Amino acid sequence: MIKPFSVNVPQQVLDDLKLRLSLTRWPDEIMKSNWDYGADLSYMKELISYWKDTFDWRKVENEINAYPNFIADIEGHQVHFMHIKGKGKQSVPLIITHGWPGSFLEMMKLIPLLTENPDYSFDLVIPSVPGFGFSSKAVDPGCNSEFVADLWHQLMTALGYKHYGAQGGDIGAGVSSWLSLKYPSNVIGLHLNYISGSYKPYLQEGEQLTDEVVAFQKTSAEWSAKEGAYVHMHITKPLTAAYGLNDSPAGLCAWIIEKFKGWSDNKGHIENAFTKNELLANVTLYWITQTIHSSMRIYNENSKKPLTFGKNDFIKVPVGFVKFPKELPTPPRAYVEKSFNIRHWTSMPAGGHFAASEQPVLLAGDILDFFSKLNKKQH
Repeated sequence: MIKPFSVNVPQQVLDDLKLRLSLTRWPDEIMKSNWDYGADLSYMKELISYWKDTFDWRKVENEINAYPNFIADIEGHQVHFMHIKGKGKQSVPLIITHGWPGSFLEMMKLIPLLTENPDYSFDLVIPSVPGFGFSSKAVDPGCNSEFVADLWHQLMTALGYKHYGAQGGDIGAGVSSWLSLKYPSNVIGLHLNYISGSYKPYLQEGEQLTDEVVAFQKTSAEWSAKEGAYVHMHITKPLTAAYGLNDSPAGLCAWIIEKFKGWSDNKGHIENAFTKNELLANVTLYWITQTIHSSMRIYNENSKKPLTFGKNDFIKVPVGFVKFPKELPTPPRAYVEKSFNIRHWTSMPAGGHFAASEQPVLLAGDILDFFSKLNKKQH
């Protein structure tokens, strides 16, 4: 059951948000500490003031509603998705999945770049993971990336796409990897800009890790010790944090914005990578849908079902990977190739974790390059 959907947030929700913003209780800070202890106080004051007085959610609504949006009922889950048909002579179905603390909004810059090429384009399906955005919240345990992949396969099938491509970063990379592992006869190609943090290939008994992999694991552990507190919180006690984050828009904003600052290629200033409007559109989406807790829960679910490959597990579909310089620690290619059929590997000159939003032209170009070459080989 698929029905059209448009966004129209009740005005009282937006009025309540403004009131709460005006009543923000600010913490103190260590002098001149900038972002060293978390979200920088002077920047947060500037951003919250802009949110309260200047930012216009209705503009964001109009941008979303300018594209076809739908809600699909899949096994009782209400899945929100955008569905934009490509204009090319040849158009390949492609499902693109976001991560945390992003949303489907990140992908909107990709839409014209991937749908308007007159020769080769994509029929884009851009869903919101359950518990994010306008999709419903999974209140039973078990809504992990593998479970979401099963929903995505049903969604693509319901849309009449027997064969389709998958793309993702962050949690979306895990979902897309599961999709390719479980439905290899349906997925024509997998394009990733991130390798799931829980990824572990199958190793033969007694197999020694290469120096390159050992160095990656050390970098990864150092990153986790310095930057990974949020992961541990999301995995272990997400509900406790959610009381504050769901109640205080300034608190929610700081929790999310710190990641956009820390994980993007911004050369020290967050607005080199994103405008205030882009940052606040995403935070406002989390606020109005009250999805901070439901979005954090997937970390807990994924910790019980990591992307660990058994002896006979291998992603056979052709895989393209694009590495952005400010991405979180990425395993070496040889380590990824133990489980993924890598056919295409690109290193980009700029960009970070939020590639679709930071460097849409580079990401879209690589997606086009990968799938169009695959298609040539298949015909």
